[in-house]
Amino acid sequence: MRILAVIPARGGSKGVPGKNIKILGDKPLIAYSIESAKKSRLLSEIMVTTDDEAIAGVALQWGANIPFIRPKELAEDTTPTLAVIQHALEFYESRGDFFDAVCLLQPTSPFREDGFIDAAIAKFIESNADSLVSVLPVPHEYNPHWTFETNESGFLKIATGDEKLISRRQDLPKAYHRDGAVYIMKTDIVKQDSLYGKQLTYIESNPENYVNIDTLQDWEKATLLIKK
Repeated sequence: MRILAVIPARGGSKGVPGKNIKILGDKPLIAYSIESAKKSRLLSEIMVTTDDEAIAGVALQWGANIPFIRPKELAEDTTPTLAVIQHALEFYESRGDFFDAVCLLQPTSPFREDGFIDAAIAKFIESNADSLVSVLPVPHEYNPHWTFETNESGFLKIATGDEKLISRRQDLPKAYHRDGAVYIMKTDIVKQDSLYGKQLTYIESNPENYVNIDTLQDWEKATLLIKK
């Protein structure tokens, strides 16, 4: 299976200005994802898609491919990730280079254990799912069976639609949230305007490595994780 690793890194970050090439520990943030990808034995190509020449230069230094500079219209705050991946696939296919699947590696989730990407790919292939996401368990107090939303009258109702609350923590079904470290999807699913398709499988990440950098507080957390 040919798999394209796509690392999206636009230049217009607001929460942490310049975060993709800001030094975290001893290297630029984007370098963590590039290094993780380069350790994989199952990725066929590793590319960074960016609209920023400075990011492109740093990514090249750390060993990623920069086959193009992303158009500005695909680097807005509101640009969906799906459109960015579709653009990358279309570029490669226009040059006769085709991939069976895409592995999305977000620079904002920099800490992946060695072998984690290949473990995710192996499970994705074995399951024959449309897609795979890395996840972490949802703490029981935030389990969807214990959370509420408002109805049209302004009263609370159980978010899952249950008629009554599950009373015991031990009886709650396990729930997960995406941690942002790895997304894998079949190329055919991407072409159907989806990142997930109908059959979505998962792999659990190490919670000790979790950070998703969007704010300065997240950056501080990442800095503390490195020190530990």
